[in-house]
Amino acid sequence: MKLDILAEADRLADDQRITDYDFWRMLKNLDNEIFRANSAREPIPFEAVRWRAILRQARSRRRSH
Repeated sequence: MKLDILAEADRLADDQRITDYDFWRMLKNLDNEIFRANSAREPIPFEAVRWRAILRQARSRRRSH
């Protein structure tokens, strides 16, 4: 699973069509969805947590280049 996340993060970080704002907006939307589910005492979708990890890693890799 960890290799999946790192591979996808690398792919997204190298995609020049995705702007820094796009990364920020996607992360904000995921954080809001996770917060909403948590507040409503609903299960947090595993895919949301997975994509948040991918986007954080991609954003970090983009900044380090």
